[in-house]
Amino acid sequence: MPGELPVPEMADVDLGTVLAALADPHRRAVVLELVAGQDTERACSSFPLPIAKSTRTHHWKVLRQAGLVRQRDAGNGTFVRLRRPEFDAKFPGLLDVVAELSTAR
Repeated sequence: MPGELPVPEMADVDLGTVLAALADPHRRAVVLELVAGQDTERACSSFPLPIAKSTRTHHWKVLRQAGLVRQRDAGNGTFVRLRRPEFDAKFPGLLDVVAELSTAR
């Protein structure tokens, strides 16, 4: 897809890298919003993250390199989508457990 930023193949996605990406509360909040969105694509700017733009860019890169999201550039914006079907096939139930534990607080 034109404008899509590179992501690792699911065979190369490592659980430790995924858990490290989810350890950050800002990145976890993004993933939880995407989990709740039921396979929707969202503008990266639509997430209410109280951090600098350069830090946001870093967080998007970490999520993408961990294999959790796909990201694409489109004109003046960048859009993100959770790789839910692929992720659930490799790590069944992990995203649901993370969502349950995060909302149980």
